Amino acid sequence: MGTEELYPPQRLAAAQRATAAAGLDALLLSPGSDLRYLTGYDAHAGERLTLLVLPAEGEPTLIVPTLERPAAEASPAPATGVRIVDHPDGVDPYPLVTAALGGPVGAVGLADRMWAEQVLALRATLPDARQRLASEVLRELRIHKSPAEIAALAEAGAAIDAVHARMGEWLRPGRTEVEVAADIAAAIRAAGHVTVDFVIVAAGPNGASPHHGTSDRPIGVGEPVVVDIGGTMPSGYRSDCTRTYVAAGRPPADFLDYYAVLWEAQCASVAAVRPGVSAEAVDAAAREPIEAAGYGDAFLHRTGHGIGLDGHEEPYVVAGNDRPLAAGMAFSVEPGIYLAGRHGARIEDIVVCTTDGVRRLNTTPTELIAL
Repeated sequence: MGTEELYPPQRLAAAQRATAAAGLDALLLSPGSDLRYLTGYDAHAGERLTLLVLPAEGEPTLIVPTLERPAAEASPAPATGVRIVDHPDGVDPYPLVTAALGGPVGAVGLADRMWAEQVLALRATLPDARQRLASEVLRELRIHKSPAEIAALAEAGAAIDAVHARMGEWLRPGRTEVEVAADIAAAIRAAGHVTVDFVIVAAGPNGASPHHGTSDRPIGVGEPVVVDIGGTMPSGYRSDCTRTYVAAGRPPADFLDYYAVLWEAQCASVAAVRPGVSAEAVDAAAREPIEAAGYGDAFLHRTGHGIGLDGHEEPYVVAGNDRPLAAGMAFSVEPGIYLAGRHGARIEDIVVCTTDGVRRLNTTPTELIAL
């Protein structure tokens, strides 16, 4: 899969049209997923200014520190048609922003996660420009994944599945969560990821905390263990998958009871995905069987989040989001049940809404896995 498929030049033109339609004169994008989405440049985020100036009309300009110009020129960015200009250390870079805009502007869209010091510097540089969020423009472009993006997410899903398939090598009673996590992190890289984004190994009562992380606590015999792992592939697209395991021995009876409920809920939620169904309806499909079994208060979070160049992005599968799903939307389906002080469980797959239903990008079994 070439970079021309993942980061096509047409994206810049589409973003410019959307910028104009939104009543903005330009987008100003610092390092992050929006910049990479439009140019393919995975820029370093630092105190030196890196900024894509994308006017609603005219030539896009990528402003970079002089010492990072070689990296920008080696990226897919030049092939997308952006002009690269650089600034040496010790020289104020913000006049380059004014020059790239080519004239006065009334409103600009800033990258949602731009550093505050850059937001304030741009406010001083462009005092007459209203600042809005770039996501007002880019949300609709990024939420619909292209076939190349779906292929990249499928590659990421297969890579993280390969790590889960090896869990029996590492997850054993007596080993600590930290020890198991170190083995998993090495395997995530070995499976093709360039970074390890997170490793959650939560055994026994730690499994009742959805974002536990790891600890020095040894894993006990028969304890449920929630393993939630993900990383970033060379393409920039991400993996995220959770399975719940039982270390050697028989798990508690009440755990087996609610895991069966959770499995039913996750299956129902995945099956509910199709074009035209609202995001909140997919959430409800997971929540209803859990509530019916009396565990509603133990389902502590939304059912899912979008995924792509960010680990969490739109669409969010949560009550109150009545947005209809459409083909090309990719997101997690990850209901959980968490009993404080005892144990917990979560099942997570990345899925894609297709023209006629749903495609799971994680294909390892979702039944309880006894090691």
